[in-house]
Amino acid sequence: MLRGNMEFLQWSCDDVARWIESLGFPQYKACFTENCITGRKLIYVNCIYMPRLGITDFKDMKVICAGVRDLLGITETPWSRNIADPPRDSMGLFLEKKSRTGERADNLTYQQFLDDMHQSERHESHQ
Repeated sequence: MLRGNMEFLQWSCDDVARWIESLGFPQYKACFTENCITGRKLIYVNCIYMPRLGITDFKDMKVICAGVRDLLGITETPWSRNIADPPRDSMGLFLEKKSRTGERADNLTYQQFLDDMHQSERHESHQ
């Protein structure tokens, strides 16, 4: 079932900046607001992306990445994936869909995503 609270998907840039401050990094608030990082865009914030935001201290990057993964309710580290790895978990795939903008992404629920995923799997197995 759905892990964690999905309220962060509705966060504005200022909400994200307040969250970063709550992690103990007030010095990075401007990095997130100036780059318009909303709750949906947090899904893509990882140690590869952070230097582009102006965050280069590796210790800080690790703490922020851990906070993002905790917020998202995932333990997977996308930058360490290999094509030989097993398929990604459904929560990670759902969050990728929710990170997009538009009415379809806004209205998509986790249960709808799972239903669509299972329907696609059934369709593929009958071909």
